[in-house]
Amino acid sequence: MKEPYSAKLELFAENAQRVKKGFAWKNAQVNRLAALLYTAENKIADSDAIRASYELIKEHTGSFSTFRGTTAISIAALLSLSAEQERQLADTLAVYEMLKDVKFRASDYLVIAAYQIAVNTTPDQYQQTVERAKAFYDRMKSRHPFLTGRDDYIFAAMLGLSGINVESGVERMEQLYAVLKPEFLSGNSVQALTQVLVLGEDASETAAHVLALREAFRARGIRLDKEYTLSSLGVLSLLPCTQGEIVNDVSETYEFLRTQKGFGSWSITKQELLLLSAAMVAFKYVEEAKNGVVTTTLTTSITNIVIAQQTAIAAAAAASAASASSASS
Repeated sequence: MKEPYSAKLELFAENAQRVKKGFAWKNAQVNRLAALLYTAENKIADSDAIRASYELIKEHTGSFSTFRGTTAISIAALLSLSAEQERQLADTLAVYEMLKDVKFRASDYLVIAAYQIAVNTTPDQYQQTVERAKAFYDRMKSRHPFLTGRDDYIFAAMLGLSGINVESGVERMEQLYAVLKPEFLSGNSVQALTQVLVLGEDASETAAHVLALREAFRARGIRLDKEYTLSSLGVLSLLPCTQGEIVNDVSETYEFLRTQKGFGSWSITKQELLLLSAAMVAFKYVEEAKNGVVTTTLTTSITNIVIAQQTAIAAAAAASAASASSASS
């Protein structure tokens, strides 16, 4: 493992401890996501800055606002990394209301979707992007009414931000779904996978590439084809490198992080650690592409895909934990 990358993994492990210490009472998975966001920017996690952004959110939202929900620390971390926090929050709140106006339902997922739109386009494009996101969502819902739900809001926003035609984009997802569904157990996860893949290049070998990468991981004893890691497999398949490089990097990242404080088997599940390892590898190749080390048409949009995917999974886990807690009380 090259020194710059191992140093970044050490930074991630240190950031995870910093955020955990600063927000010990918050959801552990969401805290690790906040640490990941700082690491992606090559910055030391600043708990004071995150807390200040969290207080800013509280100042501008009501007591029962979803902005104060399970993903609040993630949003606070994102805001704390922004040079214009108040404006960014105001824009996000405005987009959130626009999304609700077109009948998206309030949820942690919608908060992240609103942030993605607010930060990745200009105010004069908000309404058009919101309407495109809703068009993507409605067409997905018409094709898969039982699979499509609030956990699809983030990727609907990402699709809305893209230049992909709504009709041809959804048709492309359907083609991928038809090919990939027989290969995996969870229909919901396959739908998330197709949403990731359609954001990449429209290559005819996309599905075959994903399946070949799955087998390469399996040969190393790594299962990225589980319910919560399948979309990560899609992200990795979009990277401009060989299967061998991807598998080696994810494996080495996983093994390194497993030895770090807070990443042992008692602290984090294998599947979550694989998710984080896959995200770190994706960030690595995006950074190399920016620096001209890798020649690729891949843009920084993959960073947003990774953030959206990781946030969605963190929100799902937090919601599940809250539901279990409520059921046992």
